[in-house]
Amino acid sequence: MCVKGLCLLTVLSGLAASGMLQVSGMHVYTSGDVEAVNGTDVRLKCTFQSSASINPDSIVISWSFRPLKPGREQSVFHYQQKPYPPLEGIFRKHVSWAGDVMGRDASIILQQVKFTYNGTYICQVKNPPDVHGTVGEIRFRVVTTASFSELLLLALAIGGGIAAVVILLIIFVSCRRCKTKTLRQLEGNEEAPRKERKDPTVCHPGRAIHLYLSETSMEIDSSDGMISEASTKDPSSSESEGPSSDEEEDDDDSD
Repeated sequence: MCVKGLCLLTVLSGLAASGMLQVSGMHVYTSGDVEAVNGTDVRLKCTFQSSASINPDSIVISWSFRPLKPGREQSVFHYQQKPYPPLEGIFRKHVSWAGDVMGRDASIILQQVKFTYNGTYICQVKNPPDVHGTVGEIRFRVVTTASFSELLLLALAIGGGIAAVVILLIIFVSCRRCKTKTLRQLEGNEEAPRKERKDPTVCHPGRAIHLYLSETSMEIDSSDGMISEASTKDPSSSESEGPSSDEEEDDDDSD
């Protein structure tokens, strides 16, 4: 007898070591306690782990509800190859599928929750050959208003979003101003060489009123062919002196 038991133990050990014998088991995980405001939608999260590969054609997911008050447990949702929402009861048209079988997600959404939804929700998953294992439970409670912690988180989320938008707006405006300033500087540098520089030797017309154009002439003595010193005459004075020389010649002739 001992010899047979020892042989059986040896065979089982060999199978386990070779990987031919696997310990099957399904592990389901839920969020525990969930709270929602009356009339809102809430997601009941349920995930699972299976030792066997996921077969979408054979996996079965079922949700059931156990009310706070004594009463019978009722079905909430069923999935087998496709979702099957309830056709009657308090959950009719108030439950939708939100999971992904291949992603090991068996979550559902309760829509427009009521106070009659207070109770415990049970998530069970079967993936043959993993048909036995743990189940997940969620204690759900419907309230009139959101709790202080939820309001605080909501306020922080809204405030953080507004602050992020303001910071991005400030950065955008600053970058735009810097870009505009740089373009103006570049345009100024390009226009500077094109401007004509003013000749410092040219006088302003208002300052040159007292100046006049002088004529420089060279006189040649016809007697000896020598060049006399240059004389500068004012055109106005030459015109006035012209008649006087003629008068002198007339006087000589008369004499």
